[in-house]
Amino acid sequence: MAVRKSPRKPSPKSRARAKAPTRSAAKSNAKPIGLDLGTSTVVAARQNGRGVQAKAELNAFIELPSSRFTEQILDQNEIDFVRNNGHLVVYGNGAFKFANMFNAETRRPMRHGLVNAGEPHAQKLLEAIVEKLVGKPKSKGELLCFSVPGPPQGAPASLVYHEALMKQMLDNMGFEAKAINEGLAVVFAELEKENFSGIGISFGGGLTNVCLAYLSVPVFSFAVDKGGDDVDEAVGEVTGETATRVKAIKEEGLDLRRKSRSKVGGALQIYYDDLIDTVVEGIGEALSRTDTMPKLDKPLQVVLGGGTALPKGFAERFGNALEAQNLPIALDGVRMAKEPLTATARGALLAALYEN
Repeated sequence: MAVRKSPRKPSPKSRARAKAPTRSAAKSNAKPIGLDLGTSTVVAARQNGRGVQAKAELNAFIELPSSRFTEQILDQNEIDFVRNNGHLVVYGNGAFKFANMFNAETRRPMRHGLVNAGEPHAQKLLEAIVEKLVGKPKSKGELLCFSVPGPPQGAPASLVYHEALMKQMLDNMGFEAKAINEGLAVVFAELEKENFSGIGISFGGGLTNVCLAYLSVPVFSFAVDKGGDDVDEAVGEVTGETATRVKAIKEEGLDLRRKSRSKVGGALQIYYDDLIDTVVEGIGEALSRTDTMPKLDKPLQVVLGGGTALPKGFAERFGNALEAQNLPIALDGVRMAKEPLTATARGALLAALYEN
């Protein structure tokens, strides 16, 4: 499968600037990379001067009928694609644009946080997306820390395979790849002032990852097999809309603080409540099973990341559900990550800097 790239270097799709992690032991000229391999979006983070720069690319694709004319149009508009079995496979941010235009569904190289076994070219497309974001390593063995989900409910063997496959892919690209739990990455990105103690939650497209850490050491981590994709698909089923269209409506300005008057908006609120309740119940169950809980000298902060947590009022709704659960530990409130979409990648970058 030959990869065709746009003739110019793509401009950053999103940028995140934050205070650079204080790290004096930079051992080489190569800059470490943090990579969030999300079901919905892949995000890469690097140090840039005194700050951090992040780039994002949609982790999706759509097939179009092959024609020379279409290829020329895609090239002119700098939309990345590959040729495959008589089709043009548009991937990344361009895929969502085409899907929305034609009211079609995008397909994913990953599903529920893991490589999509139903897509034979999933790894090749993932590699193309990662290379677009980070390029080739400047030197052999450039350090890259990538996110992996917590143990998915009922599929631990799949997680072992996924982590090994992603490490092999990145190693073959010339990086020295190391994995970090996605929830722990949120703790690293957001809870430095709390000595990396607290609960980090990443609400992604395929999974919701939770990690409770104390002084940077995970006490427990797990993944709930629900995320933004499940919300979009469920709402699509009950409203007759495509999941791609539901996603677009959600991102146009869903507000969980007020009752929606639209059918799609009302269904989104119902399924968001279901997602929140499932995650909160999972935290309660994890705490009840944990026999290694450290003695806490102060309440723990809960921080939320991921694109699924972006609707207005989400943090308040989640905080209310946590309070109603009556957990056996003291919590110091719930807040959103400074930049929810890049939190996992920034935390992975910090892990890479401390490994470098």
